Amino acid sequence: MPSVAFYTLGCKVNFYDTEAIWQLFKNEGYEQVDFETQTADVYLINTCTVTNTGDKKSRQIIRRAVRRNPDAIIAVTGCYAQTSPAEILDIEGVDLVIGTQDRDKIMPYVQQLQHERQPINAVRNIMKTREFEELDVPDFADHTRAYLKIQEGCNNFCTFCIIPWSRGLSRSRDPESVVEQAKQLVAAGYKEIVLTGIHTGGYGDDLENYRLANLLWDLDKVEGLERIRISSIEASQITEEVLEVLGKSSKMCRHLHIPLQAGDNEVLKRMRRKYTVEEFAAKIERIQEAMPDVAITTDVIVGFPGETDEHFRNGFEFMEKIKFSEMHVFPYSKRTGTPAARMEDQVDDEIKHARVHELIELSEKMQLAYAEKFVGQVVDVIPERDSKGTAGPGKVKGFSDNYLQVIFDGDDSLTGKLCRVQITEPGVNECKGALVRVIEERQVV
Repeated sequence: MPSVAFYTLGCKVNFYDTEAIWQLFKNEGYEQVDFETQTADVYLINTCTVTNTGDKKSRQIIRRAVRRNPDAIIAVTGCYAQTSPAEILDIEGVDLVIGTQDRDKIMPYVQQLQHERQPINAVRNIMKTREFEELDVPDFADHTRAYLKIQEGCNNFCTFCIIPWSRGLSRSRDPESVVEQAKQLVAAGYKEIVLTGIHTGGYGDDLENYRLANLLWDLDKVEGLERIRISSIEASQITEEVLEVLGKSSKMCRHLHIPLQAGDNEVLKRMRRKYTVEEFAAKIERIQEAMPDVAITTDVIVGFPGETDEHFRNGFEFMEKIKFSEMHVFPYSKRTGTPAARMEDQVDDEIKHARVHELIELSEKMQLAYAEKFVGQVVDVIPERDSKGTAGPGKVKGFSDNYLQVIFDGDDSLTGKLCRVQITEPGVNECKGALVRVIEERQVV
């Protein structure tokens, strides 16, 4: 039986794409083996290019695959492959470079390489692509939550970001295809679906009279689906129609990840983010009215070129006022080819790291404050598979609909089931709880 090994760098969308590519290999009779410990006939590396470090790490992994089995076919896909195919083909041993499109042609290329080992550059100009690439993932090996990719690409062109050049412009998956895939995932036993994309909230921008709110209502009608989570959405894309779904659908999770990136208007302008802090705050207020107790998590970039102490203080105070339930904090990292990398007033690394630490402390304080509100309350938790045993003996853990990670007494039989759990103790990254009852007996297969 021929074997394939995967290595995925980068974001959740890349992990989804790798799962989709695995389905193509599986259909051709391949078995999947571990990248680090076993030898494979084909190695597929799904690369990231968000930072220069992403490029470097991608090259290291490609070379590692070549060393593991010099006779294997080495295929490289993903964002770095899309933006720098020639650079990758210069690495000795690489056979196939395919970008962030045409992945459905991987198997014919692999077959071609088995007959004739001539390196193939299959990367096309992504900016001309207007169609969503349909790649289904009927099952997720290690997850209790199913990811469903509904959108690809981005039209925003923020000054720090290379992604529109590696993923192309925004394009939406056909609504019928999304609903069909959701039904398949429910039939496979999944209770929660996470809607994902590069710019998820841009769903429908390229469709006739059909937007994200329409899709959410159509998914709300899928029988057996308990929870719908949006992986990430811009504040500006939470329209009145989306607010209505958040307020009225019992399936929408009380958790939204809304990237802020900076809490100061001057910095936002330099980033080419299309909102002010005032507009952001007003939208958060509307969301909290529609969905009381909602957890709002965010991304923040620290030390963007030109960020002064005053800008940083403004941002700190703004974030404190918004009361996020968690912040993902990143020091600004130069990305070659973006306008921000060419900006003059780059911030010193030491200053960046000091600011990062301050914001991480603030994030932990806000996380705890958010969790404390739920002590004594009963929330719905779907325990995750815990193959590494991180919950501890006789314990299970999973996320509530409002994104609290909860640990409570139980065994593997609870995996994938909807459990009602009372929060007994708050924590920064995880809370403790007590099982009240199991809602339904159906198990993830």
